[in-house]
Formats: sequence, structure tokens, C-alpha cells
Amino acid sequence: MTLSGLADKRDVPAGRQTHVRYIVDEVERHNLREVVLVGHSYSGIPVGQAAERIGDRLARVVFVDSEVPVDGESFVSGWWAGPAALETAIAGNDGFRAPLTAAEFEGQGLTDEQVTRITGGSTPHPGATLTEPAVLTRPLGELPATYIKCLLDGPEPNDDVARLLAGERWRLVETDTGHWPMFSRPEEPARVLHRSVPESAGDS
Repeated sequence: MTLSGLADKRDVPAGRQTHVRYIVDEVERHNLREVVLVGHSYSGIPVGQAAERIGDRLARVVFVDSEVPVDGESFVSGWWAGPAALETAIAGNDGFRAPLTAAEFEGQGLTDEQVTRITGGSTPHPGATLTEPAVLTRPLGELPATYIKCLLDGPEPNDDVARLLAGERWRLVETDTGHWPMFSRPEEPARVLHRSVPESAGDS
């Protein structure tokens, strides 16, 4: 899914809970069942919230080296350099987070061609979706989930993810590549997703 405010939907307004509602609406509009929801990086936050809201339509949620929603916290809340640093950058860029530069992809297992492809297709990210607090109605650890940790982006999951992985319904998959495995090692997340699809949905 292309979320509002991004790529070819860059002119579509994106604000509080917009991305969560869009994911849920798409699942319900198409009357989807046995759904595997996948979130990478930032999108783990709206995907995690949507996963609990679609109820028994969910088969599994897969987080790809992503943030996870924490009730009352935002993407900015957990920013490695501190919330103020990212909030200031967003404010200085007309309310958007600027796309990463080519240099910021170094050490992530990507070829020059892959970096060029990513940066060439990147668009600014609407800041309102990064600063809004997550809203959870039940513990995220109750959901059936897989977390893919990309080791070149750090050897350990963050504390929020580690706590969830200690539960019975979450499992960890590690891959020796960087933060964008869909480019650098696409076969590895593909295997995880294939295993996540219920057998009854395999031919649908």
C-alpha cells in the first residue's frame, strides 16, 4: 500500500491516525481474510495498530526491522538522537521529514544501483504521522507476530521489541543485511512472508 502523503499520494492529506485508518479500511473494503500485514521501518507503527483493529481477519503481522507502536508514544518519541532533533528537522522542512541522502545508506549492504533506485523514488514524509501518538486497545504481544531483525542496522532489537519477543506469540528472524532487505536480500523476507500465509489462503 502507498500511504497518504507519500509517492503518488503525496497530495493526499496525512494527519493523526490517517495511515492506520487507511490500512484498516482497505482490509475491510475488500473483505480480506487471513491477512498478513507487513510493516517496514516507520510503517510498523501504523501496521501494528491496524493489526489489532482488524480482529480475526489477521493471520499474522510481520515487522521488518521496524518500529512498533507503543501506546501514547510516537515515531519521534524513540528517535535515536532525541525527539527534539527530529522535531526540529521536520519543522525546518515545512512539516516534512526530508528523504535520506545516498550517504545515509552506507554500510547497509546495498549496491550503488540499489541506493540510486531508492533515493530516486523517495519523497518527503509527512511529519504529522511521525509525531502522532499510537493508540492501542490491547497489548501488542497478544498478536501473532514475526520480527525480522536486520543485523547490519544494529545487532539487537530495541527495548520495546525485545519485551514483545519475550512473549509466546512473537518470534524473531535475523538476517545478515541492512535496513532495506527488500532490496539487498529480497529472498529472505520473501521466505518469511511465505511461511506466514495460512495454508488455506495459499491458492487465493
